[in-house]
Amino acid sequence: MELKYIIPNVEKTFGNLEYAGEGNVEQRRVNGRMTILSRSYNLYSDIQRADDIVLVLPPEASEKHFEVEDRVKLVNPRITAEGYKIGARGFTNYILHADDMVKA
Repeated sequence: MELKYIIPNVEKTFGNLEYAGEGNVEQRRVNGRMTILSRSYNLYSDIQRADDIVLVLPPEASEKHFEVEDRVKLVNPRITAEGYKIGARGFTNYILHADDMVKA
């Protein structure tokens, strides 16, 4: 059985989410034109305080324009895990994806 993603309980896992700014735009050249593959955004969480939460949205969600610290809500959130190693040690990078992000 393969683990594709985990659906988090957003209220218990992240609490209130606030917009913290734009992240990166992943692009690739397709048929000679630059195509957006995904956009990432930084979020503040009142439960996960150590780091900003990085959210990855698909290009269909379009670009988001919120004020910093606007409360936001995620549409169909899911978490994926990506493993990697450095030397003999293994690490896991958890990535938060959603179909869209809207004002709460």
